[in-house]
Formats: sequence, structure tokens, C-alpha cells
Amino acid sequence: MSLTPVAVALRALLDSAPGTTGAETLPLARCAGRVLAADVAALRTQPPFANSAMDGYAARANDLQPGKELRVIGESAAGRGFAGSVAPGEAVRIFTGAPLPEGTDAILIQEHAEGVDGPVIRVTKAANKGQFVRAAGLDFSNGEVLLAAGRRLDSAALGLAAAMGHPELPVRRKPVVAILATGDELVLPGEPVGPDQIVASNSYALAALVEQAGGTALDLGIARDNHPDLAARIEAAKAANADVLITLGGASVGAHDLVQAALKAQGMDLGFWKIAMRPGKPMMMGRLGPMVALGLPGNPVSSIVCGHLFVTPLIEALLGMAEPERDRGEPAILAVDLPANDERQDYLRSTFVTEAGERRIKPFPKQDSSMLANLARAEALVIRPVFAEPAKAGDPCRIIRLR
Repeated sequence: MSLTPVAVALRALLDSAPGTTGAETLPLARCAGRVLAADVAALRTQPPFANSAMDGYAARANDLQPGKELRVIGESAAGRGFAGSVAPGEAVRIFTGAPLPEGTDAILIQEHAEGVDGPVIRVTKAANKGQFVRAAGLDFSNGEVLLAAGRRLDSAALGLAAAMGHPELPVRRKPVVAILATGDELVLPGEPVGPDQIVASNSYALAALVEQAGGTALDLGIARDNHPDLAARIEAAKAANADVLITLGGASVGAHDLVQAALKAQGMDLGFWKIAMRPGKPMMMGRLGPMVALGLPGNPVSSIVCGHLFVTPLIEALLGMAEPERDRGEPAILAVDLPANDERQDYLRSTFVTEAGERRIKPFPKQDSSMLANLARAEALVIRPVFAEPAKAGDPCRIIRLR
């Protein structure tokens, strides 16, 4: 079987998604990090009235000329505005956020006023009409759509939703991603490690990646290298109505690589297998009824890199976010020479360095896909396209940031 290009594999994976998850309505306080399921319009106008942007005096702009003396007739504070009307030659002491009194159209900031006798001020610097005044509706108006479906709700979006008057919001249900580690060689962290065993790490890394992307991780534990155990855990994913099943390891062609056969026995329709990338070549994808099945390599670094490239976009697609297939790369400058590449697209674990005042990216000398310590230190992945020519230090490249 020929290797599938990364872009083709991603397109096939996103095409396999069964559509966006359903919507649910949650209180605003529980919406952080969630994705909007519908457009959201303002329920009010902000600000609802003209108000002062500074502490000072509200008056008519025609009166705010140097040397002019004005009689102060009252005060306007936030939540307690001045009830009367201001006539020519008068002013009202005003504070930031307070309503602009009737008859006024400008603010004389307090630094440009000096006290005279009693409740009288003298203007020391002119103020123009509208100066330091926030007009009604300056921020937004009632009925205006300000948050679009597919928007991930960060702090700014949640603050805006609250200001718009929404106590709750419609959001997408988090996709449930079942994660199944496989292999007789695996033990859980903290358990005794036999002479031929290793500590399972991939499932924890992928669970964190799933949660960060907006999904809910469901840990199915470790399946041993036999068909009954694999079948039972795949059935558990089905019973949980998982949107995605991620298997870790066992997707290659060795005598003990049973995952693909186990999935096919459960009815999986294989989409692709083997990707033209390094690390991550043995990855496979299929559909198991309504559930997307994604078989990631057993090597820890390979599975995490595949997670960034494929799992995150898949979750974004299920959440209805815009452009999950977008290019996540950005430009950078190489700090070292790199050799020509072969038929597999490379993702080199790398860190930033500063040389002669310029920030550059430096791949680690060792790129073995079992080296988790390197991945934890990496700040980005340098993308080396298939059959890329040799590159020199100072040449441009593309990177995917990890943190």
C-alpha cells in the first residue's frame, strides 16, 4: 500500500466526521473554553446612555473656552446621574462612567479646570464638542450579532456575552474521544515494571490533547494483545457512544499488531493506512458505524505529533469551528543546516535560539520517536516537506508551535 500524503489524509479524516455534535445550553459561568452552537446577538445597547470617559465637568462645548467661568450646579456619578438640565454658563461635576446630563455635550477634564470662589470653576484649556464623551451604543447596539457560531469562548468573548445581557449560551456538546492503549508490554504509572515492560504514557498525553482541543477524553485502559480483550474494549467505546475511538499501538503489520484486524472484525470501514510522515507513518483511519476510528502509532512522540496534526483538527470539525483544515504552520528561520528529505514529510522537534539578535529555530540533533524528553523540551515542529532540498542555516522554513 502506498503512503498517503499528510494533506490527503487530513482531508479524508475530516470528511469522515459525522457532522457537528449537538447543542446544549449552559450557564455563562460554565462556558469557558466551549464552542458556540449558534450566533449570539446583543440583548441591549452598550453603553445605554452617553457617559463620561474621564473625571471632570460636563458642560456645553461653547462654554469650554479658556478663561470662561462656570457655576457648578450638581454632580453626576456612575449609578447616580444628575437629574436636572444644564444651562449655558453652568457645569456639573462628573465622574468616569456617569451619565452625561441633559444640555451638555463635552467634558472638561479636571486637570483643565481651576477652582474660583465657591461653586465656580475657570476653564484653563478648551474642550471640543463630544470630547471625552462615550456616545450611547459606542460599543454595540441591541440586536447586533457579535459572537458567531463556531467561536471558542475565551475570556474576552465571555465578558462580551455577559455585557450583551446573556445569562446562558448555546454551546456544542464536547465530543467524546475514547482512548485505548494496546500492548502486553504496557503497565500503568506506579505499577511494578517487569523486565520486558514499559510504562504507558501515550494515553495520558492524548487525553490532555483531547481536553485542550475541546473534547472529553474517555480512558478505556490497556488492551492486551489478544482479540477478545480488544473486542471487549471496542464494544465499550460503542456503548459509551464515543464520537471518536483512538487506539494507541498495534496498527502496524507485525504478528502482534492486532488492532486493525480487531476493528475490521467489529465492522470498521478502513479509510487509509500509512501516512507519508515522520514520525507517525503507521497511522490509520476508518469509520466504525457513527464513530471515527483513528489508530495512532505506539511510539509516544509519534502518537502525540499525530494528535496535533489530526486529532485536534478532527475535534474542531466536530465542534463546528471554522477552517479545521487550515494551515497551522508559520514562518521561521533555521539556526542549523538540514539535509535533503525523502518521500516522508518530517516534523522535527525543535527549540528557539537567539543568534546575532535574531530568533531562529533549531531542531534537536536526535529525533528518535521514542524520546519524550525531547518532545517535552520542544517549542515547535519544523516541517520538512517531501523531497525537500538541503537547507542552510538562515534559510526560511515552516513550523508548528507546540507552546
